Amino acid sequence: MRLALVELLGDSILTASSIDDLHEALARAAGDMGFDRFALSLEIGCGADSGASLLVHDYPASWADVYIGFNLAATDPVRRAAERSVLGFGWQNILDLVPMTDMERTTFETGRRHGLVDGFTVPRHLPGDVIGSCSFVTGLGKSLPHAMLIVAEMLGAMAIASARRLSGWAGRPGHAKLTDRQRDCVLWAARGKTDWEISRILGISHETVIQHLKDARERYDTHKRASLILYALYDGLISFADIFRWRIRH
Repeated sequence: MRLALVELLGDSILTASSIDDLHEALARAAGDMGFDRFALSLEIGCGADSGASLLVHDYPASWADVYIGFNLAATDPVRRAAERSVLGFGWQNILDLVPMTDMERTTFETGRRHGLVDGFTVPRHLPGDVIGSCSFVTGLGKSLPHAMLIVAEMLGAMAIASARRLSGWAGRPGHAKLTDRQRDCVLWAARGKTDWEISRILGISHETVIQHLKDARERYDTHKRASLILYALYDGLISFADIFRWRIRH
């Protein structure tokens, strides 16, 4: 039954030809799974000038006005928890993912007063490209339909993919490319090594390391070492695993 529901609802989500179609498909999916409402949020292009934001939801207008008007996204614990999970999570488990500040608790409680009592959020991250989440929400007097959470997991992921397609985002053209040696220097810099230490590790001169990192910064049009590392992470030239697994071993 659940697989048939995924196929039925997923087809309308994946084939949506407009944001309005996606809205309609998600509203139907939420109701058929036993939820009351939904919200899909997408940050495209990681806040760059060429990027965009997309929000599709059927939340109460009173809450949407407050959320957008007071920029509560910055203090939304659901949004922050979504950046710390690779699988969907119930809102009751947020504290297992992130600590909540007093301001975030206030934001969460304000949402509850507007009828957003509990929910299940599906996160999806593609570094340097898209950060998204799709939430299915229950109101007062209703508990999460636990038997449907696996369906919500799959449909949420489909919805994010569909929203990305409908946004027209095709990724940043012309990613800055680094040579193998430049990439090696950036990686060791990310691991906390100085230019002199990098030269000893790679068996090249101190001056060569300085030049490699200078050239890499120029390719990314940045003057900061930390920004260079972040750009390389977003472009997938280095990964957090490259950095932290080495630190753990050493």
